[in-house]
Amino acid sequence: MDALRNALTAFGDWLIGMVFTAVPIFGVEVNLIVLWLFAGMVFFTLRLGFLNLRGFGTAVSILRGRNYDPTAPGEMTPFQALSTALSGTVGLGNIAGVAIAIAMGGPGAAFWMVVVGFFAMTLKFAEVVLAVRYRTIDADGRVSGGPMYYLSRGLAEKGLPRLGKVLGTLYAVFALVAFIQIVQVNQSYSQVSTVLGLEQNTGAALGYGILIAGLAALVLLGGAASLARITSKLTPLMCGLYLTGAIIVLGVNVTAIPGALATIAVQAFTPDAAVGGLVGAFVAGMRRAVFSNEAGIGAASIAHAAAKTRYPASEGFVALLEPFIDTVIVCSATALVIVTTGVWNDGHTDIAMTSAAFGTVSSWFPGILAVAVCLFAFSTILAVGYYGLQICAYLFGPHPLIRRIYLTLFCLLLPLGTIMDVTTVLNIIDSLFFLLSVPNLIGLYILSGVVAAELRTFREAERQRVSAERRAG
Repeated sequence: MDALRNALTAFGDWLIGMVFTAVPIFGVEVNLIVLWLFAGMVFFTLRLGFLNLRGFGTAVSILRGRNYDPTAPGEMTPFQALSTALSGTVGLGNIAGVAIAIAMGGPGAAFWMVVVGFFAMTLKFAEVVLAVRYRTIDADGRVSGGPMYYLSRGLAEKGLPRLGKVLGTLYAVFALVAFIQIVQVNQSYSQVSTVLGLEQNTGAALGYGILIAGLAALVLLGGAASLARITSKLTPLMCGLYLTGAIIVLGVNVTAIPGALATIAVQAFTPDAAVGGLVGAFVAGMRRAVFSNEAGIGAASIAHAAAKTRYPASEGFVALLEPFIDTVIVCSATALVIVTTGVWNDGHTDIAMTSAAFGTVSSWFPGILAVAVCLFAFSTILAVGYYGLQICAYLFGPHPLIRRIYLTLFCLLLPLGTIMDVTTVLNIIDSLFFLLSVPNLIGLYILSGVVAAELRTFREAERQRVSAERRAG
């Protein structure tokens, strides 16, 4: 076991060094991959005329069922698609990820997470529009979509079939490995073991991992319909539970909220802060925000591609809400809990920081966090397992045997997360996860005109619908 851990640690160190190549800016090492992602967010925000602001009302209206057509092609309602996507993004990145960002860049990192979440909304819109536009639907109504499809089919439509095939295949191969969610099992067991006092119990750790894997297999075997039923109920429940716990912590520390907000704002713009100053806070916030909301990575577009809609931009508007809920609301709640309680300066580096913040209310209160963490981890595993099945179908075809083999490997690897060092896990997963942005963003830039055209098509259809309703009225 020690030899395996050492080999994985060495591989993780090499991989993260390659992916996160950095250049010095104002005395702080800035990862080029971080700038690459943020540039994509800014580009699409400008290209689409700040749609993250102008389209917010439209997004809420569509999610509430405006003009929903149950006969439209697809396998999920817009709400179910959003719930599935959120189940993959709202997770440990919102709890452990925020804590890691603050440990790396100080409280100011929380400010930059929100800024990144704002720009991420339009990039998410672009990904989902293309995922719906270039999805495939077989004779049984089963939908397949996501970056690998819009890269291959979209670039072929642009006269670049070879480039599209290469980028689509690269994305699928990277994703197949990156979507092994041992980090979710790792951090959720960390919280459970802390609450129950099982830190050194290897048997309990493996038992927990096997339980999570078994439950995930039961849901994933049911396909998209089963996943949609579970996530449409689980996602609101887990978000409600966690935010309720956060509100209670903030209520107990209500007098500290103004000071916490001031600390976050000041440290976001303090050049000589001990943790790296403005640039250090930005880099830490950017890295964890992207890992949390996945804008530029393209994974969540696989779920949105299954939405029942006749207009790709319609589901794109629904997807706008994803980074807002994930980063602006849930991550901000976590940051305020950590900073108001003062535990950010106590030497914690991961989910233990958030747990300590909850523990300031009562010794039993981290138990609520443990339940929320388990739900977050489980829902993310479900979503990512579904993504992996879609990727296998793209690479190897929709063969039942391939699905069973992938699910078996996916579930067998999950228990390993309970016995691995968290640093090694994060290094490997972060690196492979961020690599997905390279082929994805190249394709998004080339297909940006298609995104804009689909937005115009939807707007025109909406104008015609409103005019028809006025004439009828």
